[in-house]
Amino acid sequence: MFPPAGGAAGGAVAAEGQAAARGRGLLWAAGAQEQAEFVKPGKGQAFTRIRIRNLKDGRTTEQTLKASDTYEEADATDTDMQLSFVDGIGKDRVWNFMQMETFEMAQATLAAMGDAWKWLKGEEECVVTVFNDQIIAVQAPKFVELKITETDPGVRGDTSGGGGKPATLETGAVVRVPLFVNQDEIIKVDTRTGEYDSRVK
Repeated sequence: MFPPAGGAAGGAVAAEGQAAARGRGLLWAAGAQEQAEFVKPGKGQAFTRIRIRNLKDGRTTEQTLKASDTYEEADATDTDMQLSFVDGIGKDRVWNFMQMETFEMAQATLAAMGDAWKWLKGEEECVVTVFNDQIIAVQAPKFVELKITETDPGVRGDTSGGGGKPATLETGAVVRVPLFVNQDEIIKVDTRTGEYDSRVK
């Protein structure tokens, strides 16, 4: 349905501890790997402790995998799509994405959005993971520019940043910004860390 951006995954996959810990994500019917920690105890077999996000409700659980464990990998595809608009409010919000080559539309729930919703206001191009013609995960651009809608007044002449202060962005996300940054200014945010990067204007 959607052309791939980063390739599709399919077939059986071995839950190899060291590979998973180095960041090779696993995706199967039960859920998507979010974090992995390779553990090599003094005695006994090494294993990998992973955190899995349920693809339907967004809940996370922990599971322990041995190097010999295998799972049937989900037939999922990563593709580039643009956020067109958002419907609804609160937990009932739905994000509508468009495939720019075919103009096909697909919707993402709050569970599928994860933390990506914090950084998207519309028209951003994202990498989305599609499974059974449904969006199950969304990756926001590495950097976004967003307007500050609420924060304490800036401290004139203070460019050091100090301990910083909280600032609410136009998407509703809250980040810490330097003391000299003011309300209504636009800032650049690193979505991978959720941290302030620089002031745009």
